[in-house]
Amino acid sequence: MTPDIPASRDLVLIGGGHTHALMLRMWGMRPLPGARLTLINPNPVAEYSGMLPGFIAGIYRREELSIDLVRLCRHAGARLILDRATHIDRDGQRIELAGRGPVAYDLASVDIGVSTAVSAISGADAHVLPVKPTDRFVQRWTEFLQDGGGRIVVIGAGLAGVEIALAARRHLPNAPVHVVEADTTPLRELSSRARTLVRARMASAGVTLTCGAAVVAVTKNTVELADGRVLQADLVIGAGGGNVAPWLGQAGLEMMGDRVAVEATLQTSDPAIYAVGDCAVIRDAVRPQAGVFAVRQTPVLLHNLKRSLTGRTDLRRFRPQRDWLRLIAAGGDAVADKWGFGAQGGWVWRWKDRIDRRFMARLHDLPDMKQPEVPRVLAEGARDAMGDKPLCGGCGAKMGRGALRHVLARQPVTPRADILTGPGDDAAVIAVNGQKQVLTTDHLRAFLLDPALMARIAALHALGDIRAMGARPQSSLIQVTLPRMSERLQERTLNEIMAAASDVLARAGAPIIGGHSSVGAELTIGFSLTGLVENPIAQNARPGDILVLTKPVGTGVIMAAEMQKRAPGPAVSAAWRVMAQDQAGAARILAGGQGVAARAMTDLTGFGLAGHLAGMAEASGATLRVDLAALPVLPGAEDLSAAGLRSSIYAANRAAVLGLVTVPDTARGRLVFDPQTSGGLLAAVPAEAAAGIMQAVRDAGEDIWEIGRVEQGPVRVCFD
Repeated sequence: MTPDIPASRDLVLIGGGHTHALMLRMWGMRPLPGARLTLINPNPVAEYSGMLPGFIAGIYRREELSIDLVRLCRHAGARLILDRATHIDRDGQRIELAGRGPVAYDLASVDIGVSTAVSAISGADAHVLPVKPTDRFVQRWTEFLQDGGGRIVVIGAGLAGVEIALAARRHLPNAPVHVVEADTTPLRELSSRARTLVRARMASAGVTLTCGAAVVAVTKNTVELADGRVLQADLVIGAGGGNVAPWLGQAGLEMMGDRVAVEATLQTSDPAIYAVGDCAVIRDAVRPQAGVFAVRQTPVLLHNLKRSLTGRTDLRRFRPQRDWLRLIAAGGDAVADKWGFGAQGGWVWRWKDRIDRRFMARLHDLPDMKQPEVPRVLAEGARDAMGDKPLCGGCGAKMGRGALRHVLARQPVTPRADILTGPGDDAAVIAVNGQKQVLTTDHLRAFLLDPALMARIAALHALGDIRAMGARPQSSLIQVTLPRMSERLQERTLNEIMAAASDVLARAGAPIIGGHSSVGAELTIGFSLTGLVENPIAQNARPGDILVLTKPVGTGVIMAAEMQKRAPGPAVSAAWRVMAQDQAGAARILAGGQGVAARAMTDLTGFGLAGHLAGMAEASGATLRVDLAALPVLPGAEDLSAAGLRSSIYAANRAAVLGLVTVPDTARGRLVFDPQTSGGLLAAVPAEAAAGIMQAVRDAGEDIWEIGRVEQGPVRVCFD
C-alpha cells in the first residue's frame, strides 16, 4: 500500500484554457506526490474555440464543445475555485480573487486566453458581442437564435470573423451577414491561394465583405463606418484582435505588446510564474495566436512544472513550428492552408471534424484510475458496511436517522430546571440568568477540496440549527482537522478556512471566539454555536398551516455523482452556490420578523426532506401533505437520480421513515430521501400569514417556495 504523502508545495493554475485542461488530464494519470494542485476559473466549463464555428452553424450541440472543468479537477485530484483572478502579488506569492480571499502559491501558471478588443469603438461595450470570452458569446448566440435571429454584422475579417460569418449564414440562410474590416486586405494570416478560396466561399454563401472601412460607432441596431455609411444590425459581433486581462500586465511581468513574454521554458520574467496559450508569447519565437500551440505546449509545461516543484532546474524548451496546418471552417465545408497551398471541400471539413472530436474526446472520456484493491477475505459484515459506493462527505456522511434515534432513546434523562430541551432536538435550550440560550454543534467531512468554500458551507450549515429554533446567533467556536501537510501549507489552509468562516459568522452576529485544531486523515470542519431566543419555535404545526422551503433539494445526489465524475460541471457549480448561500433574511422573517412566527421549523440536513418532515409530523401529531411537483430541485439532480445515482446514506434515510412516508418511486420522488448539506429552512406557517411571509423573504433577496400543507389526521407524510 502506498503511504499518504503530506502536501508541501502549492501549484496554482489560473485559467481553464486548453493547455491547462489537457494538463489536468495528464496530471490525474500521474500526479506528483506532495504537490497540491488548484485551478482558478470563473466558470465550471470552458468552451473549445476550435468547434465554435460548428456550434454557430448548428452542427454541434453546446455540450459537445464544453470542457467540464469540474470533472477534470476531480480526475486530477485538484481543487477548483470558481472565481476570477484580479492580481498576482508576487512578493507575497498570493493570487488575489474577485469574490474571496487570496490563494497562496509556490508555482503558478497562467492560461486565461484573451478578450476580443472592441472598447475603442463608441458604444461597443454596450452593443457589441465579443467572440471572446467564448462562454459569454455562446450564451448570447443561443439567446439570439431563440429570439428568431436577424441581421448580423461582424467586425473583423480575420480567421475568427470570417468563420463566424460563414457559420452564421449556414444556420440562418435568410439573414443578411456583413463583415467589416478596417484593413484593405482581409485574412492576411492565410496564403494567397487559401485567401482566394475563402473569399470565393464568402461570395457564394452570400456574405457581404467590406474592407478598408473602420467602424467608428455602434448603437443597438446600427453600425456606423468611418466613410459615413450606416449598416443595420440586430446583432453586432466583435471578432478583432484579442487583449490580455489588464491585471496580468499590472503584476510587473515583462510584456511584449499586450501579451506576457515567456522564455522557451514557458517561464515568465518571474521564474515562479509560467504562462501559456494565447495570453503568452515566446520572446525568441513570436507566433500568432493559434490553438495548435496550446496542445503542443502541454507536455512541456507539465514536465517543467513537476521539475520546478521538485527543485530541479533541467527544464525542457518549447519550440513552436514556423508553419502549421490551418483548417478554416467555411459553413459546412472547410479550407486547408499550409506551406502556401490551399484546398477546399467537404473532405477538409470531415478532416477538421475528426481532429476536433478527437481532441474533445481526450477531455470528455477520462480514464478510470485504478483504486486500491479490496482484500478478498474480510470479516463477516465488513463488505456490507462498506456499501457499493464511496463514502459521501457533508451530511451524506452522517449516521442514519434510525440508528441515531435508537441510541438517543437509551440515554438517561435527568430533569433540570435550567435545561429546557431533551436529547434529539436540533439544538439545546438552557436557561441562563433569566435568558434562554441555544447551544448546538455540528461538523462536516469535506466533500470538496477547496477549504475556504468548505468552511463557508460548514459555517452556514451549523447556523441552521440556531436559526431553526428562532434564535439570534451569539458566538461560535471552530474545530478543524487538517490532513497531513507541511507546516507552511497548514498555515495557508487554516488562513483560508478562518477567513471564510469568520466572514459568515461575524455577519451573522456570532464571531469566532476560540476553537480547536488537529491533524488527521482528512479535512473536517465543525462549529459549536450559541444563540439567544425569547420564545423557541415549539415544533407544533397545526392543520391548515402552509409548508414552505427556502432552498432547493438535490445536493446529496449531485455531490455523490461528482465524486464518481458523473455530475455535469454546471450542476455541481449550482449546488456549491446554493450551499454557500446565506439565508439570514429568511431565518429572521420566519422567526417572527413580520410579526408572525413559524409554528414549526427545522433546517434540512442529512436525514433528507422526508426525514425532517417525518420528525415534524411526529412532533405535531398531524398529516403533512406535499406537492411533489412544487418541490424545488437543483438543476441536474433529477437526471442524476433517474440514472441511479445515490448518496451513501440514501438507503438508511429511506428505511428510517418506512411506514411514515408515502412517495411515488420516481426520480423526483427518490430525491426526498437525499441528504442535504447547508439545506433550506423547512417551516410550517399560519395560512393567513403565508403570502406576506413569502413576499417578505423574496423582498429580502432570498428564495422561498410553498410545497404543501398540514392536515388533520394520523402522523404521516404524503407526497402527491
